[in-house]
Amino acid sequence: MSPSTVLELNAGALRLALRPDLGAAIAGLWFDGTPVLRSTEPGELQSSRPSGCYPLVPYSNRLGYRRFRWHGHDHTTAPNFDDSPHSVHGVAWQRPWSVVSATATDASLRYEHTPDAHWPFAFDVVQRFVLTPSALEAHFVFTNRAPEPQPVGLGWHPYFPKRTRSRLHIELSDRWESDPSGLPTRKVPQVGIDGDVAHLAFDHCFEGWRGAARIRDEKLSLKLTSSLPYLVVFTPDTKPYYCVEPVSHVSNAIHMADPAAHGLRSVAPGERFDAWMKLEVGSV
Repeated sequence: MSPSTVLELNAGALRLALRPDLGAAIAGLWFDGTPVLRSTEPGELQSSRPSGCYPLVPYSNRLGYRRFRWHGHDHTTAPNFDDSPHSVHGVAWQRPWSVVSATATDASLRYEHTPDAHWPFAFDVVQRFVLTPSALEAHFVFTNRAPEPQPVGLGWHPYFPKRTRSRLHIELSDRWESDPSGLPTRKVPQVGIDGDVAHLAFDHCFEGWRGAARIRDEKLSLKLTSSLPYLVVFTPDTKPYYCVEPVSHVSNAIHMADPAAHGLRSVAPGERFDAWMKLEVGSV
């Protein structure tokens, strides 16, 4: 393995730029020069947060009030996101990753976690990117290196540029309402999402995702699929982007009465948790 600051993959009209040193973030993804994700030339990216996509490991979204109880033991996590009272998006997005291998169309990156104030269990995770002329695939292989089971969630946080005719069509069944700090409170029916992004007002986790999430505007037509069963959709009206995030569990599932019923995994020592996401890209 070796450290690297920039990796670029190319396949047909698709170009992918990665920053292993900035949380294995996708700096940019372009189709014939048009940004598919929120995209920055890799040398200009200063941190993972303004990137095109970053990994959510070992949990997605918010971990309530930076504390949790697991197998009879109390644990805390450290602040990592502005002035939020919660810890957010895990640890891997803010840590440097090493390059395991890289070719013109395929790259594998690894992060090895030693227990610290942000997460009390050891693990390693490999993220593999595969670029073809029509799609980007991302894969996780998470391995628990702790001597006891640990709670694990995985996900990706892609940002899409908001354009004049940006539109979402997603088949799903339920939406989690949240309190003002972003923690889920109750599940309510949601008969899919089908509308112009400019008219949507979501910052929610959704259940019952079926088929591809279809993302379309005046320039591109995208299809997002994943092995992960939940979606977080964020459509801020004051930002030039929106997010459609495949994740493995409901936000803050670790504090729910039955975390496993809401997607959180208990991963045994030495056990793996695999996941994938695929973004198919075409012109309009």
